[in-house]
Amino acid sequence: MSKLQLPAGVEVKGKLHEQFEDILTPDALTFIAKLQREFNPRRLELLRKRIERQREIDAGKLPDFLPETRQVREDPHWRVGSIPADLQNRHVEITGPVERKMMINALNSGATVFMADFEDANSPTWYNVIQGHLNLRDAIDRTITFASPEGKRYDLNPKVAVLMVRPRGWHLEEKHVLIDGEPVSGSLLDFGLYFFHNAKKLLGKGSGPYFYLPKLESHLEARLWNEVFNRAQDALDIPRGSIKVTVLVETILAAFEMEEILYELRDHIAGLNAGRWDYMFSIIKKFRNRPDFLLPDRARVTMTVPFMRAYTELLVKTCHRRGAHAIGGMAAFIPSRKDAEVNRVALEKVREDKVRESGDGFDGTWVAHPDLVPHVKEVFDGILGDKPHQKERLREEVRVSAKDLLNFQVPGGQITEAGLRLNINVGILYIESWLQGNGAAALYNLMEDTATAEISRAQIWQWINHPSAALEDGRKVSAAMYRAMVPEELEKIKGLFGEKLYQARKFELAAKIMEDLSCSKDFTDFLTLAAYQYLE
Repeated sequence: MSKLQLPAGVEVKGKLHEQFEDILTPDALTFIAKLQREFNPRRLELLRKRIERQREIDAGKLPDFLPETRQVREDPHWRVGSIPADLQNRHVEITGPVERKMMINALNSGATVFMADFEDANSPTWYNVIQGHLNLRDAIDRTITFASPEGKRYDLNPKVAVLMVRPRGWHLEEKHVLIDGEPVSGSLLDFGLYFFHNAKKLLGKGSGPYFYLPKLESHLEARLWNEVFNRAQDALDIPRGSIKVTVLVETILAAFEMEEILYELRDHIAGLNAGRWDYMFSIIKKFRNRPDFLLPDRARVTMTVPFMRAYTELLVKTCHRRGAHAIGGMAAFIPSRKDAEVNRVALEKVREDKVRESGDGFDGTWVAHPDLVPHVKEVFDGILGDKPHQKERLREEVRVSAKDLLNFQVPGGQITEAGLRLNINVGILYIESWLQGNGAAALYNLMEDTATAEISRAQIWQWINHPSAALEDGRKVSAAMYRAMVPEELEKIKGLFGEKLYQARKFELAAKIMEDLSCSKDFTDFLTLAAYQYLE
C-alpha cells in the first residue's frame, strides 16, 4: 500500500499487483472521489426508488408508459446528437471480459465493435478489475500482447474493432476502494478510471470514449449518467458530447421508457441494444410475486414469442425515429472444433435469428465468439449491403401497447423436469466459474455470463413460490424437489470434471449460494450482491 499516494478520504484495500499504481494514480483517485462525492447520494436515492417501484408492482400496479413524459414521446422533432464516423457501421459487435487474451482475440475478430465488459461477463475480483484497466490502456496504446503457457504469442492486427467499455451497473459497489469510509460505486470507478486515463488519447486517434450502459430501470437513471458525463468532460477540459454510449434495454421497466432514455442522453447516446437474456431475468424478477406472470422453461421463451417481439420491434422503431442505432441481441453459441453436426444445427439457428433481426430493421447485433463473426457479418452485410445502418426504416407500422409488452404468454410453454435440472446444473456451473474469477463461462457449447445464472435461479425461486407452478407431469415444484435434484446434478458435474478437479474447485460453495438464492423466502435482486462477499 505504501506505493500509493492516496488523496484525503480515499482508501485502497486491494493488493497492489504489478503496475496497479499506473492506474491508481493520485490524480485518477482524486477524479473518482469527486464523482463519488457528487453523484453517489443520487445513485443511492435511485436504488431506493427501485425498491419502491417493486412494492408497487407487488401491490398490483403494472408498468405503463409514463403520463408525465408524454410530451417527450409525442414531440416529433427532437433527435439524438451526431454519431462519430467509427460508430456508424456496427453490423457485428463482439463482447467479452477485460481479460488480456480474450481482448486481443475480440479486437482481431473482424467484428466492427468490441465491448470490453466489467459487468456480466467479468467476475469483479480486485485483480480482474484493475488488470482490466491496464489491458484497456495497452490495447489503446497498441502495446497489448499475450503469451500462452504453450508459447503461442498474441498481438493486435493492423485493423481492429472499435472499442467500447461496459462499466458495472448502478447497483454494484467496489469494496476495495473506500471514499470517506464507504465503498465506491462500481459504475463510477469503472467509468472514471477508463475515462480519466484514455479519453484524450482516444479522441486524438480519431475515436472517443465509448460506453455501454447496463441495467438501467428508468430515464432518471439515464439522467444521472448524463450528469456524470458532463461533469467528467468538464473536469478534463473535453468538449461535452465527446462521450458516446449505447444503453442496454435489459429491464422490463426500461422498455416503457426507451424514448425518455434517449432524450435524457441525447447529447451522448448512439443507440439502444436489445439485451435479451437480462430482459427475461428482469421480467421474472419484477413479477415474481404474481402467479399470472409465470414463465415456462427458459428454452421455450424464444425471440418470436409475442412479448419479446413487441419489445424488439418497439426498440427498432424508437431508435430509428430519433436517429439512433438499434443493436440486436446476443448469439451465445460457441462453435465446436469436434462436432460438425452440432455446428450445422446451431449455426442454422444463429443465422435464422440474425436474418430476423436484420429483417426487422436492426442495424447490427452481438456475438460472443470470434468464430461467429463471419457468419453473422454475412447476414447483415447481405441485407444492408454497403450501408452502415438502416435507420431510414422507421417501422411506422409498428404499434406496441403496454398490454403487448406485458403479455407473458408462451404458446406451448411448460415447466419440465429437464428444464428445472438444466437451471440447477448451469446455475451451479456458472456461479462456480464466477467464484474462480471467470465471468465468461463456456458451458455446453454456449458462452454464458451472469444473466444465465440469474434466469436459472430466478425461475426456480418463482416456480417454488407459486402454487400453480407444476411440472408437465403434474408434480409441484418445491424446495424439497430442488434439494433432491442437487446431489444428482453435482454428480453429473463431478463426471465432467473428474473427482480430483471437482474437489479442488468451489462447486460445493456454488451449490450453497445457488440454493440460498433459489430457496430462500426473500428474493435477492442480484446474485452478484450475494456472492460478491466471496471474491477477493
